[in-house]
Amino acid sequence: MIMDQRPQADEVADADSHSPQARWRSVVHAVTGWALWQHPVVRAAAVVLSALLMGLIISVPLDLQAQLLFSAGSFGAALILSRTPGRLSTLAMIVLSISASSRYMYWRVTDTLGFTNVVDAAFGYGLLLAELYAFAVLLIGYFQTAWPLQRRPVPMPQDVSTWPSVDVFIPTYNEPLGVVRQTVFSAMSMDWPADRLHVYVLDDGRRSEFRDFCAELNVGYLVRDNNHHAKAGNINEALKVTGSDYVAIFDCDHIPTRSFLQVCMGWFFKDTKLVMLQTPHVFFSPDPFERNLDTFHRMPNEGELFYGIVQDGNDLWNATFFCGSCAIIRRKELLEVGGIAVETVTEDAHTALKLSRLGYNTAYLEVPQAAGLATESLSGHVGQRIRWARGMAQIARTDNPLLGKGLKFGQRLCYLNAMLHFFYGLPRLVFLTAPLAYLFFDAHVFQATALMITAYALPHLAHASATNSRIQGRFRHSFWNEVYESVLAWYIMRPVLVAFINPKMGKFNVTAKGGVIEKAYFDWTIARPYVVLLLLNLVGFAVGIGKLFFFSGDEVITLIINMVWTTYNVLLLGASVAVANESRQIRSTPRVAAALPAFLRFENGRTLVCKTEDFSQHGLGLSVPPDSDIPTGSRVSVSLFRSDEEGVFPAVVTFSGTGRLGVQFDNLSLQQQAELASLTFSRADAWISTWGTAQRDKPLRSLGSVVLIGLRGIGQLATSAFKYLGLGFSRCLARRGIGQLVTSAFKSSTPRPVSPVSKDSTP
Repeated sequence: MIMDQRPQADEVADADSHSPQARWRSVVHAVTGWALWQHPVVRAAAVVLSALLMGLIISVPLDLQAQLLFSAGSFGAALILSRTPGRLSTLAMIVLSISASSRYMYWRVTDTLGFTNVVDAAFGYGLLLAELYAFAVLLIGYFQTAWPLQRRPVPMPQDVSTWPSVDVFIPTYNEPLGVVRQTVFSAMSMDWPADRLHVYVLDDGRRSEFRDFCAELNVGYLVRDNNHHAKAGNINEALKVTGSDYVAIFDCDHIPTRSFLQVCMGWFFKDTKLVMLQTPHVFFSPDPFERNLDTFHRMPNEGELFYGIVQDGNDLWNATFFCGSCAIIRRKELLEVGGIAVETVTEDAHTALKLSRLGYNTAYLEVPQAAGLATESLSGHVGQRIRWARGMAQIARTDNPLLGKGLKFGQRLCYLNAMLHFFYGLPRLVFLTAPLAYLFFDAHVFQATALMITAYALPHLAHASATNSRIQGRFRHSFWNEVYESVLAWYIMRPVLVAFINPKMGKFNVTAKGGVIEKAYFDWTIARPYVVLLLLNLVGFAVGIGKLFFFSGDEVITLIINMVWTTYNVLLLGASVAVANESRQIRSTPRVAAALPAFLRFENGRTLVCKTEDFSQHGLGLSVPPDSDIPTGSRVSVSLFRSDEEGVFPAVVTFSGTGRLGVQFDNLSLQQQAELASLTFSRADAWISTWGTAQRDKPLRSLGSVVLIGLRGIGQLATSAFKYLGLGFSRCLARRGIGQLVTSAFKSSTPRPVSPVSKDSTP
């Protein structure tokens, strides 16, 4: 069993008594340990005094010079704190950020809304509402993530006879057997008493090859005569015909490690009210952002923030979300809430909300113990996010966490933030177009001078960026959140608004996995909104250049501020366009990097000790001595090891280079495939080594990367547009029987877009 050895923040602080963190902690302990401080009246007075002081900081009017000095001092303190380790420094930065942002919003509401015409008022109030939304999300986000719990595994009891029975559910609908079989193999190999571990494939596709596969492995195979309520309905039907104390749920592409149950189940013995424990979703294949932007394992992906920080923050408030996979739920309490929720298309989060309303505990363990396949195409990725956004809007309408009984204040805020997050579509579009109101229509959305706007807005943005970098730096780089939101904003806006108005609209869409992209292509369909917005911003910038020759005084500064804002939007939209430039993905079974001891036996009796570089379901990349001289086509036996366990697998050499060897497994039996999974994908440490290991965030460096990707995206768009227009022109000439030579030239240089093999479908 793998135990999480990460030191807690408090342990780090105590490691060096002379560190700044330790000195600060000693001061805090001295204050909090003061006898008078224990009196409730003193504490109440301190709260009132703090509130009055914060109100004064937020509301006191300052002229331009005083505001600049105040902002400089505040941000200077934040920069000093950012270099000081410890949670107390983080909390102090949060306080400074809230002060700067609250001061900006107070000034924004009280001093900048004196609009004199309808155009100014329309654009101005629209921007204000978007800013209020962002401010609310910022505040609740700080509350949610300021103090991650960082729960650690609890050892299982020594008496194995006390370990409960577990049903492992693997729901599937339209995924190929090649995707599902690894999950089944690994689920069967989990270290748990065999008589108390029952693996079931829940096949909503009702396919004979799945039935035969399960029969050969002696794995449970469950089907139903309908597809009602999609995945939730599938699981609920399985609950009716199974009977173990606990249910572990894995998406059909999420491969658990052997240690999964032993790492997770200990908390159910320690906390008798615990009904659900969630672990991170880790992906061993790149998502569309990582593949198309070439950031895989170099930069945190879109989901790492949620599983790295947000869920840990939720756990502090007993508000961990069930995420549909890689989780364990106690059967009795799950049945008490009617099984998996079916009222919304985010059945997982809704189920956790129902359990929390009954007073049960939930937990999050930030120890990666399963990994799966990311979405292959941007269109599939967008479809998946649309479902999540629609589902959270449905929950907001049908089971709003702010209303109803059973939830504590912290739980309500955590669930509220999750729902508010998916309403970012319209505010993000407002931010991407706001400066155009001035450039196109001369609309003054701020009734204030340009310098005053800068003096109030810039500290608000700088503090938020620095503080979030401090909190999220391991799992999210600065400015990348804007890229993700810009890509998705247009597509989630309408489903969210529709679902909020009519929560019964919308269906569950299955996210396809295991597909390939045979040729690189630019997805004009998915990129169309970004292209339109990009062109609008480029035109707006050109208009701004023209106006520079006619304006003077304060208007010039106002114009420059809007042009800088437009430039930033152009770069964000350029990055969004870059994501739509789909790269080739010809492997349906991605390779996983791993250095494992290996041993080769050749037909002539020769042996060779080596190491793996990577592995997949079908083969290995091996590091061998440079002078090995192994011809392609050689038949070998590959041995892999785990402790004193050895697995031997027949293979054929498909690549031989200096110091490197590629082998493909040769007709493995089901038993050998299961053994291979146990020695590779199912290793207890398979996913821990790559979790949260990306380079920590540095805001300026992250800004530079976004700028470069934005410029690259604009270049790719221009290239694709010329090719697209050239192909259209050549076809026009061909229809007229003119210029056959030109037509051929265009066709030879323009590959036809090829869509991914797998697409989302709706049962």
